[in-house]
Amino acid sequence: MSARIFKPAKTAMQSGRARTQEWVLQFEQEVPRSLEPLMGYTSSADMKQQLRLTFPTKEAAIEYAERNRIPYSVTEPHEPRRRNIAYSDNFRYNRIGQWTH
Repeated sequence: MSARIFKPAKTAMQSGRARTQEWVLQFEQEVPRSLEPLMGYTSSADMKQQLRLTFPTKEAAIEYAERNRIPYSVTEPHEPRRRNIAYSDNFRYNRIGQWTH
């Protein structure tokens, strides 16, 4: 029963940073998923797979894992490079490249 501690990245459908500020402790899959023969659903007998605990800091998540003797691995977040571009730059006088309509 190992766990992974990480800070989730924003999804492609988000423009803001909602739900990316907290650290998450999520258990790794222990039992492989199986195919339900009648309906074809994918199921698993591992209930810990459904747990997703959130913590305000990485240290709090690590402390919880150590206190409960849960082996864990920490994945540091990758901060994306931000480009400061304004919409008005599309209409600059000295813009490189042609502007065609």
